[in-house]
Amino acid sequence: MHPVIGRCPICQHELAVTRLHCRSCGTSIEGDFHLGPLQRLSREQIRFVEALILARGSMKDVGAELGMSYPTVNSRLNDILIALGHGDRVKVSETSEGNPAVSPERRREILTQVREGKVSAAEAEALLRGEK
Repeated sequence: MHPVIGRCPICQHELAVTRLHCRSCGTSIEGDFHLGPLQRLSREQIRFVEALILARGSMKDVGAELGMSYPTVNSRLNDILIALGHGDRVKVSETSEGNPAVSPERRREILTQVREGKVSAAEAEALLRGEK
């Protein structure tokens, strides 16, 4: 049995399900059935969602599992939100956890501290993510 795909492999438009069939009794139902929202995702995006679930929502663990940096994980999650029709929830001004991001003024302070050698690059990264 092949997995259901939600996008046309030629033009990438959404596919329509027009027939359902019971393997047990042979009943077939024809019509226009809608695929679930997760069927809009590519195989790569589904793999990412599975990794996110297995990591219990930890984007850091997803990054480690898939060999991605935190910003790449965040970007992939934003792509998935957009694919699922929730692009309005993708906000540049917020971190992935929904906490307010570091203000532009604080960001400049952190970068100045790095330039002056007061803060390491790793510490600055954590500060910019709001982890410290």
